[in-house]
Parts: sequence; C-alpha cells; structure tokens
Amino acid sequence: MPSSDYDPASLPDLLPLYYRRLFPFSQYYRWLSYGGVQKNYFQNREFSFTLKDDIYVRYQSFSTQNELEKEMQKMNPYKIDVGAVYSHRPSQHNTVKSGTFQALEKELVFDIDMTDYDDVRSCCSAADICSKCWTLMTIAIHILDRALRDDFGFQHRLWVYSGRRGVHCWVCDEAARKLSVAARSAVTEYLSLVKGGDETVKKVVLTEPIHPFISNSLDVVKEYFTQYALHDQDLMGSKESVEKVLALVPEDARSYLQQEFEKEKKPEKRWKLITTEAKRKQVGNFAHSFYIVLHIRTEGLVVLQSVSLKSTAKKGQYFEKEIMLQYCYPRLDANVSKGVNHLLKSPFSVHPKTGRISVPIDVSELDKFDPFSVPTISLICEELDRPRPGEEKEKLGDGKEKEDEKDAIEKRKIRDYKRTSLAKYIKYFDQFLDGMARSWKAERLRKSDLQKEF
Repeated sequence: MPSSDYDPASLPDLLPLYYRRLFPFSQYYRWLSYGGVQKNYFQNREFSFTLKDDIYVRYQSFSTQNELEKEMQKMNPYKIDVGAVYSHRPSQHNTVKSGTFQALEKELVFDIDMTDYDDVRSCCSAADICSKCWTLMTIAIHILDRALRDDFGFQHRLWVYSGRRGVHCWVCDEAARKLSVAARSAVTEYLSLVKGGDETVKKVVLTEPIHPFISNSLDVVKEYFTQYALHDQDLMGSKESVEKVLALVPEDARSYLQQEFEKEKKPEKRWKLITTEAKRKQVGNFAHSFYIVLHIRTEGLVVLQSVSLKSTAKKGQYFEKEIMLQYCYPRLDANVSKGVNHLLKSPFSVHPKTGRISVPIDVSELDKFDPFSVPTISLICEELDRPRPGEEKEKLGDGKEKEDEKDAIEKRKIRDYKRTSLAKYIKYFDQFLDGMARSWKAERLRKSDLQKEF
C-alpha cells in the first residue's frame, strides 16, 4: 500500500507536532464524555498506549480533557486504543478490592480486516490492499450500516478507516453502550453469514425462506458483483478461480457447468450459466413455503428471527447467492464485537507503518472514499508550514493585542488543523457529534416532560 512520502523513521519527530497542534482533543473529549451522561463516565474509561519499541501501556485513565492532552503530548503514543468504561478508574485497578473492578459499558464495535478475505481476493494478500479489493470494505459498510440502522434502530454509527487495511464501526447509542455480552453476541451472530475456518470450503449456506436481512445484503452485493468479482478479481477467468467457484456448486450441477465452461470462456456468460442453472434447480425444488418473523425483544433491541413453515426446499438451491455472499459479504472479527472489555484502535490514531490517520468515513459519500487519499502524518505536518494567501501569523503577548493565552492556544489549534487535509474528516466528526448532542437534548426534554406529568 503506497503511503506517499511517509518514512516510518520520521514518526518520533512528527508525533509531538501532531499531538501538540493537530489532534482534535476537544472533539475527542466531547465524544467520549457523551454530554456528561453520568458522573465519572469519562474518568472511568480505559485508554491504552503503544509506545516506541512496542511498549504497551494499559489501564490509562484521565479526569479531564486537559489531563488526557498533557499525557498524550508527554508520551506521544504510536497507537491509541480505547476500551470500556469501568466501575472504577482504570489507573487505580490494582488498588480496588479483587473482583470489584468490572467493565460496565462500551460502544458496540465492529472490526473488519482485509486479511480475512484472503481466500476470495486475487489482487492482494495479507496486509496489502488496492483499489480493486477495497470494494469489499465499501460493500461491508453499506450492508452493516443499513442493518444497524434499520434492523436494530441504532442512530449513531461512526465508521472509521483503520489507517491500513480495514475499517471499524463504533455504535454509540446509549442502548448499544449498555448491551450485555449476551446481547452483543446475539447482534454479532445475526450479522454473521460467512462461517468456518480455512478447512471449510462452503462458508455460506442458505435455506428457504431467505431472511429479509440476507435479501437486503444480496441487493448490495449485486450492485458491485459484476465489476468487482467478474472483472477486478477475474472470478470466472483463471482455471484456479473457476475450480474454487465450482467447489461451491452442488455436485449434480457441477459436471454440467464444467462441460459448458469448456465451450464458453467469457466471464459474464460463465456466470450467467451459473445463475441460470441455480434458477432451474430452484424451480425443480420448489414446494409451497412461507415464514413468519418473530420479534424478540431483549435489552431494548428487537432481533428478527425467521421461522419456516411447510417448506420442503433443499439446501443448495441458492448456490449462486451463496457464492456471491461467500466472496463479498462482510467478515467480522466476532470476538471484538462480543466482549465489553475488548480494546479497539482509536479514531485519529496514526498507523505507524503507513503513517495514515484513522479518520472517520462519511457514509453518505462512501463510494467516493479512497483509502489512498487519506492524509499521512508527514503530509499534514508539512501542510502546517505552508502559509495561505493573506494569512498573517498571530503574535501572542504583543501589548494591547494580547489575548488570554489559553484561549489563544485553543484558537490556534482549530486554525492549525483547518490548514491541513485533516480538516474535512474533523468536520465530519463534528457533524456526527452534533447529531448525538441533538439526541441527548431530545431525550432530556422527554424525561423532563415525563417528570412534569407525575
């Protein structure tokens, strides 16, 4: 993955400047304090820092934004991870009675890493990515964001580029932050379709009736499948890739397709043969069936479960859909999502190897997001030194023009990041925070009205 002119050896020199002048501390504190939702909420949050030479420091916690700011400027972490809100201050976890230090709340988080797609992408492998396989991240965000919004009702979903090869999602609604491990596991299971390890050939199995969530996911995949799978990944081109696809086809259809592929070499027409054969099997296997959708309410969530009635349809009849999902459906790191005390890389952390900033992604502009255009720390630090036309440097402590030093420093910070390529990402983060603030205000008004009624 190209990283412009970033040199990892320069990171120790760049981080002090980044944390002193560019890191959005005020927005960061605003995010993690959630409008002062409760006493000690921010103070009991765990942070962990990875320092130079892979020195890992856990259970950091801070009373105020200023304290966090000073410590980060002192330690200059190579990586920042955010953890749970605990029953006690994490920095004092060794001083509390054994067993009483408990993780109470944390955002519902999702981690999608491109390395988990190595068995279905041909352009890259391991930590490498390119514009061709990045489509998988675009598909993943579209599918999961819709489900989190429409199927679970979560309003505040922050998607963040990891800085190298993946994306993270922070679901910040109060209901999401309060979910138990069991409820997080239920949500994760609902969203998981691709199952099985390296030894499992067929990782997606569909049965009649297809759940509405899966149908919605397929609609997203279909938008990208022809360009991504047939052209960018040459899914039906090379002998090796065709054999992998045919391994996912039922045996009674496999021999027929192999014969037809000998006559037809064009990828689109080969895929058409697969879809036509799948439809033929679906008609042959058809038996009257229908399903009901149960609304299971738990911990404020409604989880949809389909129950099939009077169906004699066989597995494998939707093999073309199973292939599409196996090659394109999001692959979640379930352990990250299920645990309350699991740490996840923080927004606006710097990736030490690429130098890229972990920036928020505007989902409304998702198809335009380019990971290779995300600024590196070296670029934004360089941009600080580029004077803008007509811009004059502000002088502090200059007689009558002197302002309060603290306010002046804060204003300078705001002006600093606006001079760089980081500005549009912080602007989107501000918009996300404004949306949460409107929800807090509406909820407080609702509670106030209820109290007046009684």
